[in-house]
Order: sequence, then structure tokens, then C-alpha cells
Amino acid sequence: MSGTIESLTRKISGAADLEAVVRSMKALAASSIGQYQKAVQSLDDYATTVELALTACFRQAGPGYDTAETRSQKTHGIGAIVFGSDQGLVGRFNEVVVEYAFNTLKALPGTVTKTWPLGERIHVLLADTGMPTAGILPVPASVNAIAGLVGQILIDVESARERGEVAEVYLFHNHPKSGSVYEPIGKRLLPLDIAWQKQLAAVPWPTKLPPEVIQERGRRCAHSYANTCSSCCFKRARSRSPVKTLAALLRCSEQRRTLTGSWKT
Repeated sequence: MSGTIESLTRKISGAADLEAVVRSMKALAASSIGQYQKAVQSLDDYATTVELALTACFRQAGPGYDTAETRSQKTHGIGAIVFGSDQGLVGRFNEVVVEYAFNTLKALPGTVTKTWPLGERIHVLLADTGMPTAGILPVPASVNAIAGLVGQILIDVESARERGEVAEVYLFHNHPKSGSVYEPIGKRLLPLDIAWQKQLAAVPWPTKLPPEVIQERGRRCAHSYANTCSSCCFKRARSRSPVKTLAALLRCSEQRRTLTGSWKT
């Protein structure tokens, strides 16, 4: 009987220790999640400012520079960036976003020529679908690691576009809803074609006073805007969400081409 009591005592003690460990892990996870949530929120105002600037530019100059490739829709290359997680105990987190990306890309005209998987688990899942992958990109373990990751992706994507391997670039990731619920989403990042320009030009201005664009320095303003946009993105990338930072930087790169190529003086 005494042995049974001692055994139960040890089990109770072990369960109490385990509970303390779980509480510590939850607190650590909550702290990490909070950093990334603040990083996501911090880019919203910046993205709105950039889009309003482009709205004013396209309203004044008018959309007219089509960055889309002129090759056949059936043959042009499609690239995809897929964000995943290498953390444990995430359930079907990676499977859900890969299935969504695969079904979305399969329905598009064109051929998927390259994918950039973020995380070893995403890389394995994408390889199982038969889609070509461009190596494994590490999932950032902290906010400070975001800048380096985004810079690497930018270089890879731009290199692939210059070589003519991809004409369109899509981004896929899971988006949090309420509590622990999430859903996969995707968006086309590039090219910034006529349809995208017209959509921005149609955005209603938030105030009664219309924006004023200085035309005398059209090209200089375009270069200055594009350079400032990219510079700000890089300087603030360390405190940003990798998904939003990447989208902003890729679009800044394309906006540089759009504005400097279409500005009417």
C-alpha cells in the first residue's frame, strides 16, 4: 500500500512539474506571437500610404505601362512563394496551404516553373505535388531574421524574372481569423499590369481635397518615389511581417519600372 501511495505521489508531482513547463511554453509562445502580430500591424499604415501615392500618380498620369509579358498565356512561367511552419504540433497547417496553392496554381493558364518554399516541411509537401522547387528557404526564427530572408527571396525572384523563367509571381500563406482558426489565402504580386493600375486609379481619395502631383519633374519624382519606397521597406524590414515585407518590396521593385517607364512629362 505504501508503495502505491509513493508512486501516486511521484506521478502527482511529475504532473505538477509538467503543468509548470506547459505554462512557461505557452507564455513564451504568446510573447513570440505578439512580436509578429505587432510587425504585421506596423506595416498597414505604410502600405496604405504607398497605395495612396500610386493612386494619385495614376490618376494624374493615367495607367498606360503594361508590365505583363507578351508571350502566350499557355506558355508563360508562373512562380509561387509559399510560407509554411517548421514548428511542431501545428496539425495540418502546412498541408492546408500547400493544397490551396496547388489547386489555385493548377487552375491558372500557364506553367508553374518555380516555387520558393519557406520551411523544410513545405518543401517536402510541394515536392510531393510534382511542382519544381528552388531549394529550401529557412523560416525566420525571430523578427530580426525577416530582413535577410526577404532580401534573399527578392534576389531569387528578380533573377528568375530576368532570365525569363517566370512572368507571374504569386504568394500563399495561412491567414489568422479568430482564436486558433486560420485560412489559406493567395495573391498575385507580379506583374503590376494595366488592370492593377486601373484598379488603383479608381480608389476613392480619403479626403475632399484632391491630391496634387508635380509634373515638371515627372521622371525625377518617379525615380525619387521608387527609391524612397524601396529604401523605407529595407530600413523597416526588421520590424515587419515577412509576408507583408516581401509583398511590399516586390511591388516597390515593379513600381520603379512602372513609374519610370510610363510617367508623362
